[in-house]
Amino acid sequence: QAQLEESGGGLVQPGDSLRLACEASDGSFSENIMGWFRQVPGKEREFVAAVSPTGVTLTYADSVRDRFFVSRENAKNAIYLQMTDLRPEDTAVYYCAVRSSSGGNRIYASSYSHWGQGTPVTVSS
Repeated sequence: QAQLEESGGGLVQPGDSLRLACEASDGSFSENIMGWFRQVPGKEREFVAAVSPTGVTLTYADSVRDRFFVSRENAKNAIYLQMTDLRPEDTAVYYCAVRSSSGGNRIYASSYSHWGQGTPVTVSS
């Protein structure tokens, strides 16, 4: 079973940018919608963005629209999340995930069947 691994998290100041990457161990997810979620302790995992298999259809949470940008590169079995104008409320562990082949609304975590281990992002001055 293919594995997902996120990278690129870290500590940044408000207004800074950061680029997260998620790499799959093989190409078995190239025909699946993939998404980014985030979670802070004590709260449910929150949808951030999703990208269609072709990379054409992009979906964003209202809280990150026009600041975060999702993309994918199937040749590298990877998706990315470019985060700009970061705010303290963006602090969370960020996860990439693969939406189940059986479908489901892409904004719900329950629709995703494979998850990475997460990468932490801290936005603080």
